[in-house]
Amino acid sequence: MLGELYQAITTQGNAIFWWIGEKEHWENVYCAFENGKMVAKGQVSIINTVPPGRPTENYHSIYINLKALPQRETDYDLLDQVYQALLQRVRQLQATLPAAYETRLCVGNLKEETANEEFFVQRGFNYLNSLFSMSRSLKEAIPTAAIPNGLSYSPWSMGTPEEESIYLNIEAEVWPDTPLGHDRLAKYKSKPYWISLVVREEDQIVASLMVWQEAGYGVIENVFVRKPWRQRGIAKYLLAQALSYLQARDLPYASLMALTTNHSALTLYQSLGFTADQEEIRYFITL
Repeated sequence: MLGELYQAITTQGNAIFWWIGEKEHWENVYCAFENGKMVAKGQVSIINTVPPGRPTENYHSIYINLKALPQRETDYDLLDQVYQALLQRVRQLQATLPAAYETRLCVGNLKEETANEEFFVQRGFNYLNSLFSMSRSLKEAIPTAAIPNGLSYSPWSMGTPEEESIYLNIEAEVWPDTPLGHDRLAKYKSKPYWISLVVREEDQIVASLMVWQEAGYGVIENVFVRKPWRQRGIAKYLLAQALSYLQARDLPYASLMALTTNHSALTLYQSLGFTADQEEIRYFITL
């Protein structure tokens, strides 16, 4: 039934539809049935957890995904019944998070999903940000880039809990509003071909990104350069290494996401051959 719902939604056009994932996620999934047919499905997940000791203005993030059959996408009574059940589960998840920080409930839809967007706007959700999903063929030549003098490059598997903590502390410094956390890092590390690529100055990590395979293509995620080392070509060098890594594994293309307002990043990605495929718009409420 879930497969039929997915096919009905995606064959009508582009949509962000979460698959249920592993068994530990199933208690976060709620479905609506009518006359023996699945007509709507919702799911929630903790995406960002603020680690202890961060400024109190940071926030946890729980995301929601709620879809109905195309002919029912404006049936807001139906969607609201599933939404109310999901909200109860959201409150349970929120109770497991450190109480020192507020929690945001967020939703992301493709720009074309206007009916779903309007449903959440009517329930008080406010605009958060917009992101481009970008891709680049791995069949084409990859530009060369040089690493600045005094820096070194290496793959890093983060093989110990201590190494994971080092990475997560730096990552939370770069993105205090959306820290990755141990659970999502473990999820990423379980992906085929996962590896972190890092640039160091002596023993200090100054830049990093992650790559892995997702459904037959390559993913580049968590690209960052720490502030004192920016504007030196480090990100371009790392991205070229990531593309070469994925190309060597015979993947057809690589994808990444970028804020639509991050013009410097967009210029960099475009210089490496990436083009924007889709735009996702995200909204939020504070719980």
